[in-house]
Amino acid sequence: MPEPLKKETRYMPGLDGLRALALIGVMCYHWGFDFAPGGFLGVSIFFVLSGYLITDILASQWRNYGRLDLKDFWYRRFRRLLPAMFTMLIIVVTWVTLFDHTRLSSLRTDVAAAVTYISNWQFIFQDVSYFESFGPPSPLGHMWSLAVEEQFYLLWPLIMLIGLYVFPRRGQMLYFIVALAGISAITMALIYEPGSDPSRVYFGTDTRAFSLLIGAALAIVWPSFKRPSTTSSMVRIGLDTIGTAALFLVIYMMWSTDRYEESLYQGGMVILSLASAVVVAILAHPASILGKIMGTRPLRWIGVRSYGIYLWHYPVLILTSPNGSPIENSLLHTSLQIAVSILLAALSWKYIENPIRHGALKVLWQKIRHPQWRLDRMSLKSCIITCSTLFVIGIFCAGMMTSISGATTEQDTESAFGVISPPEEPVTTPEQMSPDTPDTPVPNKNSGQSSPDSPDLNKQPTEIPETPVNKPTQKEPNAELPPSNTEKPGTDKVPDKTPSEGNSNKPTQNPSVKLPSPQSGKSITAIGDSVMLGVAPYLEKQLPGIQIDAKIGRQLAQVGELIPGLQAKGRLNGTVIIGLGTNGSFSSKKLESLLDSLSSAKQVILINTRVPRDWERNVNNTLAEVSQNYPNTTLVDWHAASENHPEYFTPDRVHLKPAGAEAYTGLLLKAILK
Repeated sequence: MPEPLKKETRYMPGLDGLRALALIGVMCYHWGFDFAPGGFLGVSIFFVLSGYLITDILASQWRNYGRLDLKDFWYRRFRRLLPAMFTMLIIVVTWVTLFDHTRLSSLRTDVAAAVTYISNWQFIFQDVSYFESFGPPSPLGHMWSLAVEEQFYLLWPLIMLIGLYVFPRRGQMLYFIVALAGISAITMALIYEPGSDPSRVYFGTDTRAFSLLIGAALAIVWPSFKRPSTTSSMVRIGLDTIGTAALFLVIYMMWSTDRYEESLYQGGMVILSLASAVVVAILAHPASILGKIMGTRPLRWIGVRSYGIYLWHYPVLILTSPNGSPIENSLLHTSLQIAVSILLAALSWKYIENPIRHGALKVLWQKIRHPQWRLDRMSLKSCIITCSTLFVIGIFCAGMMTSISGATTEQDTESAFGVISPPEEPVTTPEQMSPDTPDTPVPNKNSGQSSPDSPDLNKQPTEIPETPVNKPTQKEPNAELPPSNTEKPGTDKVPDKTPSEGNSNKPTQNPSVKLPSPQSGKSITAIGDSVMLGVAPYLEKQLPGIQIDAKIGRQLAQVGELIPGLQAKGRLNGTVIIGLGTNGSFSSKKLESLLDSLSSAKQVILINTRVPRDWERNVNNTLAEVSQNYPNTTLVDWHAASENHPEYFTPDRVHLKPAGAEAYTGLLLKAILK
């Protein structure tokens, strides 16, 4: 049996600095910081780095020994990655078992996918969104990128081995890798559907491989062993100038790119990957000043522990944030989460990752095979560590084996989606529907990473209060309907007082006024998602004959397929209500296309959204801007009307309790009657 091949590449500290930059971008995105909307692109930097370093190692082996020791290569990869990951998984499952056991049913599947490194394909086949997930999101939602990298580690050495035999010359091998990268990039552009959720192309190994392959191509033309440690000042200046420009481009894209930009999936990520490859090339050069700057101690410290920080930060964020979203976290809360993530990663590096890299597993195996200790000679520290480890592993096993039924009763399911029976009395209009409430959306600065139409049914069933909704006041039997607040948007005016502030002598309850008797809804069609589904009984009671087409998880991009059938039935000539945006953003072009197809409608009512996710602002701004250009379109501002009314919402803060369904329906009725 041939001896394992030694690593023939040198340490390049600047690359650890680049790892730190990529990690900071990803963490900023996950915590929803407004200044880093493109922080998720840090994953592409990780891919380029991995492609370069792995191919550099393999090419070095081939150059020095004329063969690839695949067994040794895979062993080193697994030894580097698996221990820290298993530790994280065990502790996460233990935490969930002890403190949040309602997650266990779905978590078991996520753990199995993480262990087998197929998380990205699991998310694709289960139609899980990276950008528009709700519900709470899985604490293992970040494992998809590690799955892509591990799949590359498994397959690329085999592909490269074949390529080295078929294409022995460096130029031929380069063309081979570039061709594979081109196929991957073209696949992303072809599969991506503008205006739709891009998660399929974002998760797919086939559509993300180009970043890894661009790094691999760089290793062929720019191997680390060939870079001289000294060079002329002109060459050094040229290298640093090019590297700095490429680094600024990478940072600009990470700090300015919106995840819904169509160009991002039609060449934008390729540009980012190429720029990252240029930065890697310069940082890999020992004479580069930029490499020394990026290799400073703080960045290097983060970069060395970047794998552990990446592993830990997302579970910490999800498991310690309300509903798994950092949108309402205070600065102190977020700071503590980040500090805990770094602390856990530092402990993992010191006591697990680094010792195992230096042979701790072999020492442990020898002790197990040839025990030379006795129980009575064990130190107190060893006893505590052993007992604690066994206890945690026991809880992990119990959590993974516990049978938790994911089924819910029909009543529970309906409650979870806010589908509730309407009150017997006519729908009432609460105080916040005053004429002073503007129709333009109030921009929401909330931003968070984690579609509300798919709340977790394994979570505690949404409780619907048994108390009846407020009945109309009888002070004025013939009270008239207040003027509608659904005038055309087009002003940035914001009320001086929020709806809940009122006057100094504000009542203890929102006063109500009686709406007119139910009217015919035969000429009205409503299209929406689960929020619309929840208020359907109210609309059907108040507008007999209304046709409601509401579906859990519906996106605006899916409405186009409904239009021909509704037109054939003559359902688009009267009033059309569109209540979408709960499950994700959409482009202005998509909305304009939908409104163009509704040109025959006498009235189109768009209702904006309230959802504690970072696409809320995008959705509401798009609705406000586009609706101004269509004379037959009215914008109903549910976002403003529901401000400061937590009693309207179920615990997910999206779906409605009876009081919220009543208010939502009243707001729509005012727009229809006007």
